Amino acid sequence: MMIRSAIAKRLVSSNSSSSSTSSSGWSWLCQKTSSSRSSSSLVGQCLNDDDNNNKKLEFEFDGIEKTSKSSSSRWFHSASLGGGGGLPSSMRAAVFREPNKPLTIEEFQIPLPQSGEILLKTKACGVCHSDLHVMKGELPFASPCVVGHEITGEVVEHGPATDTKTIARLPIGSRVIGAFIMPCGNCSYCSKGHDDLCEDFFAYNRAKGTLYDGETRLFLHSSGKPVYMYSMGGLAEYCVVPANGLTILPKSLPYTESAILGCAVFTAYGAMANAAEVRPGDSIAVIGIGGVGSSCLQIARAFGASDIIAVDVQDEKLQKAKIFGATHAINAAKEDAVGKIMEITGGKGVDVAVEALGRPQTFLQCVQSVKDGGKAVMIGLAQSGSVGEVDINRLVRRKIQIIGSYGGRARQDLPKVVRLAETGVFDLTNAVSRKYTFEESNNAFQDLNKGNIVGRAVIEIM
Repeated sequence: MMIRSAIAKRLVSSNSSSSSTSSSGWSWLCQKTSSSRSSSSLVGQCLNDDDNNNKKLEFEFDGIEKTSKSSSSRWFHSASLGGGGGLPSSMRAAVFREPNKPLTIEEFQIPLPQSGEILLKTKACGVCHSDLHVMKGELPFASPCVVGHEITGEVVEHGPATDTKTIARLPIGSRVIGAFIMPCGNCSYCSKGHDDLCEDFFAYNRAKGTLYDGETRLFLHSSGKPVYMYSMGGLAEYCVVPANGLTILPKSLPYTESAILGCAVFTAYGAMANAAEVRPGDSIAVIGIGGVGSSCLQIARAFGASDIIAVDVQDEKLQKAKIFGATHAINAAKEDAVGKIMEITGGKGVDVAVEALGRPQTFLQCVQSVKDGGKAVMIGLAQSGSVGEVDINRLVRRKIQIIGSYGGRARQDLPKVVRLAETGVFDLTNAVSRKYTFEESNNAFQDLNKGNIVGRAVIEIM
């Protein structure tokens, strides 16, 4: 195959063999898992400013003359690679091979980006339940695969024939953040601005574990065998990301904490801005206060919501929810969550309820919590085949809206999410509660499975 041939030509001969690390005690995977600058006016100003900046950049890009460098040439950022002027001969990545087994750290060939794609030196990768669902066999996905989809990194290479606008927008050496939904930019949905429904992303990456030519970019260093990609396969020292899934990370924001912007915050923003269309004064209930749920609280506060109700079964998470903007906290293990929401809202229910756990019970709670004409937004992924129940007559008679929301729209929303963090409207520091080294990746997912992570955890790869 063409990609394999290109990689083979580039390889530096090495006697290194693939290595892996494993940890014991992974029976846990077999267990069932049961002040403010954030006013809506400030948010509107931030996002409007961002839109204006984007328009200005587009205008400037249109005026850039064609580069004299061949589009098929490979250009490296020497400073970031130790001044050697090129890439190392191999990298490490965390591989999922079979359900309920630990990840293995293995040696890979350096990925080769194609046209419209960018090679990143990965700096940090968030620890997300979506990866955990795959690792536990609850969500089917091609294996072996490299997991990790919530990243920051540095641009080190553009794919051949990548257009000059992309190169100008994301030059070598840029600090960037990647969205887990990586839009192709060309399908019928992307052409209408619905990046979150990108046909190629779902047909190739989610269905086959590849990028949009039907090929993976990951090959084992010793054998050359292919390994699939969950999103960009971000739990690795280098990864390839379609350029449409990237935006600039300002120098004022740290690599580590900012990793969560590409999934946890990106997902919350998509739910609140696009699905729920939250307006100032709306009442909100968020069921499940993990990384995504706690981000929903912050976004709701930023959009000017009034009553912001956090629902969970852990007091520690509910206590921290108040830092993120919750005005009320309900422990569903100790009291009837729906009844308490009705009490808080005078028996009416909330304008918007968000379900961030992906369980049939919480699906039902979410639908029952909204007022007449309200919106129940589902963002939590469930075990494959899970079914939620709904009272059909109430749905019809009371004009209840049930909306699925997988994430934001990368080209439009990711720059806005970054802007919220840059201006301090979104609190990154408190949102990230744990940090792990690359070698501690298994420990991170073990802690996530046990419910030991309040908020979001990030694996540092720098």
